Amino acid sequence: MKSTPLSLIAGVVALAAVTGFAALAVPGDDGATEAKAAARLPVERSSLLCPAPSTSDLAETTYTSFTPAAKDGPKDGTAELKAAEALPADEDEPADGKTGDADDKADADDKKKTEADDKEKAADSKPVVSLKDLGKPVTAETSKSGAPALVGTATDRFAPGWTTQQTTTAAAGGARGLLGVSCTAPDTDFWFPGASTGASRQDYVHLTNPDDTAAVADIELYGAEGPLKSDVGEGITVPARSSVPLLISTLTGEAAENVTVHVTTRSGRVGAVVSAAEDEVGSDWLAASADPAGTQILPGIPADATSVRLVAFAPGEDDADVKVQLLGKNGTFSPAGNDTLHIKSQMTASVDLKNVTRGEPGSLRLTPTDDSRTPVVAALRVVRGTGAKQEVAFIPATGPVGERATVADNRAKGSVLSLTAPRKTAKVKVTASAGSEGGEAAVKTYTVKGGTTLEVTPEAPAGLKGGYALTVETESGGPVHAARTLTIPEGGIDMFTVQTLQDDGGTVEVPEAEQDLSVLDD
Repeated sequence: MKSTPLSLIAGVVALAAVTGFAALAVPGDDGATEAKAAARLPVERSSLLCPAPSTSDLAETTYTSFTPAAKDGPKDGTAELKAAEALPADEDEPADGKTGDADDKADADDKKKTEADDKEKAADSKPVVSLKDLGKPVTAETSKSGAPALVGTATDRFAPGWTTQQTTTAAAGGARGLLGVSCTAPDTDFWFPGASTGASRQDYVHLTNPDDTAAVADIELYGAEGPLKSDVGEGITVPARSSVPLLISTLTGEAAENVTVHVTTRSGRVGAVVSAAEDEVGSDWLAASADPAGTQILPGIPADATSVRLVAFAPGEDDADVKVQLLGKNGTFSPAGNDTLHIKSQMTASVDLKNVTRGEPGSLRLTPTDDSRTPVVAALRVVRGTGAKQEVAFIPATGPVGERATVADNRAKGSVLSLTAPRKTAKVKVTASAGSEGGEAAVKTYTVKGGTTLEVTPEAPAGLKGGYALTVETESGGPVHAARTLTIPEGGIDMFTVQTLQDDGGTVEVPEAEQDLSVLDD
């Protein structure tokens, strides 16, 4: 038997650090070598995709990028977000019949246009956001109408826990509101309960492709009566390193107030997120729900919410019956008259919970009423204010913060953190990073009682200048789910947006070989 070189073992470790999975087979074995208890190593590469922010001339967008500080690890690396490429123009234009001098002038104009395009491409190739230090966020701003989507990669020391927040303030117009989204990692499967094809809504699903080859996506829509007929939702091509926004109401001829959007890819991968604008109410981003599961947690309902609508969907072949419970400040209770929800298979269910929090912060928990544990996805549409001063945001079901989770773009005023422990009491450490323009990090520990939601105003960094990031780490106890609400007053309206925090996946399990492959003899 020939010896297995050390470089192979190193390659397996590197593959696991990048992809989260690696298997190693010994030559002559029938299967992979048995592994001992897996070690956890920091990832070496992360990808993020930010959707095109707004087409409004009145919109201002801030990008905030951040990687938590680390004691050990590599010294090198980069973290950059660049503009996604514009879609190619149609080159099959009819001839204009110009000859002679007209052709010469046309050629000269084409040359100028080409030179201008080259300059624009060179500008687009420069990073929009580029991290320089761990533990300190970097920001960039744009008020450009039609600003592009961003595609980015972090490597080595900047990869573990890399996050970027995109926050847009639109002061007026049909898309008025505070639109916030944590830029997403590319994937192949997304669920968006809470979208709409109704007359009062203008919802777009944004698909962004980070790779050098085209991706092909399918979009399925489900209303209260089942699948919505669509002849154009299949085989959608997303060109390499480009972004495609699709108005959801144009994918079907059926109008439905509550719609679940399912995005999958046949080839390649994409980042997907939905922008939702509602007439006379406001706008925000709707992020994807956690993967289908029997139990779902939706954290961070503001205490002053005036309207809360739950939208849920059962993607499998079986109906789902779930208990609806609010995890409040002091305990758990079921909303009067809405303690259960029946969700028919492949039909979108919704229920108006009105002002369910009654002046106290809360989180929603959905659990099976029996042992079937039929998987569901879910999201909340949350409204604050009344009349002309309404503003809307969305809260998708989300997983726990796990080992560590981060949300960027917190301000000196207006940031609130919601922590909920749906099972056992838990202790978490919350770190407010140094500011983007100055200040020292601040750390505080909180205890969250089981079955409750704790709302805290984070302790801002000392000497804060600019924005900062919040990192939540579980220290003991049961799982904790978290959300950050950012509120910015604008024109007499408390515009707000809610971002959930999920485990950042900064480390992956790398199995240790049962035997030392480097000493195997011939």
